Amino acid sequence: MTDTQLAYTPDSTTVSDEPSPAHRPQDFPPPAADAGDRERLLAGEHVTPHAILGAHPATVNGVAGVVIRVFHPDATAAEVVPCVGAPITMAAEGNGGFLAVFLPDVMLPFKYRVRFHFADGGMWERGDPYRFLPTLGDMDLHLVGEGSHRRLWERLGAHPLRIDGEEGVAFAVWAPNARRVSVVGDFCRWDGRLLPMRQLGSSGIFELFVPGIEPGALYKYEILTRERALRIKMDPVATATERPPATAARVAPPDTYRWNDTQWMAARRWREPRREPMLIYEIHLGSWARLPEEGNRPLTYREAAPRLVDHVRSMGFTHIQLLPIMEHPFDGSWGYQVTGYFAPTARFGTPDDFRFFVDTCHQAGIGVILDWVPGHFPKDDFALRRFDGTALYEHDDPRQGEHPEWGTLIFNHGRAEVRNFLVANAVYWLEVFHIDGLRVDAVASMLYLDYAREQGGWIPNPYGGHENIEAIEFIRAFNSTVAATHPDCFTIAEESTSWSGVTRPVHEGGLGFTFKWNMGWMHDTLKYFSKDPVHRRYHHHELTFAMLYEHSERFINPLSHDEVVHGKGSLLEKMPGDTWQKFANLRLLLTYQYTRPGKILLFMGTELAPWREWNYAQSLDWHLEQDPLRAGLRRFFEDLGRLYHESSCLWRSDPDHYTFHWIDCSDHENSIVSYVRWDDDNHLLVILNLTPVPRGDYRIGAPRAGTYVVRLSSDDRRYGGSEVEVPERIGTENVGFHGYPQSLRLHLPPLGALVLRHEP
Repeated sequence: MTDTQLAYTPDSTTVSDEPSPAHRPQDFPPPAADAGDRERLLAGEHVTPHAILGAHPATVNGVAGVVIRVFHPDATAAEVVPCVGAPITMAAEGNGGFLAVFLPDVMLPFKYRVRFHFADGGMWERGDPYRFLPTLGDMDLHLVGEGSHRRLWERLGAHPLRIDGEEGVAFAVWAPNARRVSVVGDFCRWDGRLLPMRQLGSSGIFELFVPGIEPGALYKYEILTRERALRIKMDPVATATERPPATAARVAPPDTYRWNDTQWMAARRWREPRREPMLIYEIHLGSWARLPEEGNRPLTYREAAPRLVDHVRSMGFTHIQLLPIMEHPFDGSWGYQVTGYFAPTARFGTPDDFRFFVDTCHQAGIGVILDWVPGHFPKDDFALRRFDGTALYEHDDPRQGEHPEWGTLIFNHGRAEVRNFLVANAVYWLEVFHIDGLRVDAVASMLYLDYAREQGGWIPNPYGGHENIEAIEFIRAFNSTVAATHPDCFTIAEESTSWSGVTRPVHEGGLGFTFKWNMGWMHDTLKYFSKDPVHRRYHHHELTFAMLYEHSERFINPLSHDEVVHGKGSLLEKMPGDTWQKFANLRLLLTYQYTRPGKILLFMGTELAPWREWNYAQSLDWHLEQDPLRAGLRRFFEDLGRLYHESSCLWRSDPDHYTFHWIDCSDHENSIVSYVRWDDDNHLLVILNLTPVPRGDYRIGAPRAGTYVVRLSSDDRRYGGSEVEVPERIGTENVGFHGYPQSLRLHLPPLGALVLRHEP
C-alpha cells in the first residue's frame, strides 16, 4: 500500500493495509465548503466552526472517505500528518486561508495532526482542535442552564485532558450573547482568528479542546459582541492567573496535592462551632510581614504559613480569617474587588502553595476562614464587566447594577447562571481548598435595593418595597447549599443593619448564616472607649445597649480592619489619656471583648499596639515587640487567650440567653459594670472599672457563697499595670446585694478589669 492509504474503522484504531492504488488523495478534489460557513468563519462570526473545520465523512465521485479542512489565514501550505504514514498535502481553497484534502477509503475516527507552512519558512505542527467531540455533556448543559451545577469549576474554565491519545486543554466559557468566542494565548500568539470555539446548542457555552497546550500556558478569551466589537476577557472560572498587574489566566495543572490534614478534617465533622471556642485572627496577607532585604516583598503562602501559625497559636487564636485572596488587580482594594473568583491570587504563589498554607494551619489545629465577595465586582474591562458585550453578570440598569459608594458593579442575583456561578464558587473554596468558613462581605448592600442610594436612584421590588428579593433568595440558596454539601463548615454575615433572622435557619424563614458580625457592638464600644473617662458617665448606655439585642442573633464581636484605616487611627490611638492610660484602656477593651457573649475577631497587629493605622502597602511594625509596654501587652494576650480556652462559660453556652447576666449595669456615676458568665454551675465574674480612679471597698453581689479567685487582672504589673494591689482570693460576705444573698468587697484597679472564678 502507499503511505497515504490509511483507513480507520469506528471500532478499531489499526491501519488497514489493503492496497488501493487507484484511490489517491490527489485524484479526488475535496468537496467545496459551504460558502456561508466560509464567510462567517472569515468574518470571525462562526459559532460552530467544527461544522466546517476538522474531519467529516464525505463522498467524492462515488468514493467514500473523509474530508479534512483547516484554517490559518497566514499559512501558505499545510499537510495532514497521519499517525502512521507520510504527510498528505492539502489544497488551498481560495485565498482566505482555508486548506482541505479528501482522503478516499478512510473512515472516522481518524487520528492526525496538521502541519502549517509560512512564507518566512516557518512551520507549526499541532493536533487539530476540530476533530474532537465536545467535552461537556447534555447533563452539564442542563444543570448550568437550570442554575444548579454545584461543580461548575470542573466543567467550565481550562482543564488539562488526554483525549484520543492527544494531551491538551479543554476550554469552556459562558458567553450567550457573543457572535464568536476564541481562545487566545501564548500558544497561538494571541491571534483570535486561529482557535474559534463552538457554541453548544442554546446553552450559551462555548467549548474547544486544543491539543498540545500544557499546564502553565497563559490564555484569555477573545469575544466578538453583537455590535461586532472585540473584547479580550479573562476566564471567569480560571483557577490560576499570572501575577498582577498582568491579567491573563493560567492553565492550572491537575490537582495532585497530597493533603496532610486528615485528622483535622475528620474531627471537623463532629464539631459544633456555635458551642466551641472561636478566637479569630483577621489578616491581610500582603501586609502581615514583608522582607525589606528583598525589596519589601510580602511573604509567600509557603513562607507565611509556619510563621503565622506559631504566632497565632501562642495567643490562643483558633482561626485565621484572610481578607479576600481571590485574584484582584488593585492592591488598594485589599482584595475586595475580585476579578478571579476561582483563583488564589498569584501574588503569593500557586494554588498548590495556597493549599500548603491551609494544610499547615489545619495540622497545627488552626481553622481558615475566607472573606468572600458575592455582592459586587469591579469595572475592570478585562474581567466580568459586560463580559460578552452585554450586562451578563451585572444588571443593565445602573439603578440596580452600579454601586454608588464603591464604584463597582452589582451581580444580577436573579439570573440562574449568575447564582450558579457564585454558589458553585463557594462550594469550590470549601471543597478544593478545605476552607472551614466563609465570611460574606457587604451583606447589607445586597439586602436593600436603596442601599447608599438617593431617593429616585433605585427601583423598588415588585411589591413596592426596598428589599432585594433576588439577592435574598441567592443568600438563602448559598447557605442551604453549604449546609447540604459541607455541613461541617460555617458562614458569617457582615451585616450592619437590624435585618431580622440573619442567623435563623432558611427553613424557618431566616437567611441561614451561622454567625453575624456584631457591627453595632463594635461601633458603640469603640465610640465609648474613645471618650475621656471623665465623660464616660454620660455615655454608659453605649457600653450596655448591645445586650438588649445580644441573643437575637449568633454574633461575632469584631475589632476589624475597617476600624483602623482611612484616618480612624489605630486602636491604641483611639484610646484617651497618656501612654499608660492608652495601654490600660486597650487591655480593658480586650478583656470586655473576650468575656462578653459572642465569638471574637481581632485584626492583625492589635497585639503590637501600633501608633499608626494599618497601611496595606507596609509590613506590621514588628520592631515594636522590643518595647516593654508591648511585651507586657503580648503577655496579656497570651494569658487572656488561655483564660478564654479554659473557661467554657465564655463560649459553650453562647447561643443561650442564660449565659450572661448583668450584676450591675447602672453604675454610670462610677463608670463601672459587672456581669456573670455561666456554663451550668461554672461561672466567672467580670468587673470593669472604666475610669483611672481606683475604687476601694467596692461591693458587688455574688451568685455563690465561698471564695472567688482572681483569674485575670488587666492591671497586673506583668502587663504594664499600676502599683495598685489586688488580693488574689476574696471571700464572700453574708451581705445581700444586687439581688444575691451574699456579696464581695473588691478593690478595683484604675482602668482595670477583674475576672474572678468561684471556688466551690
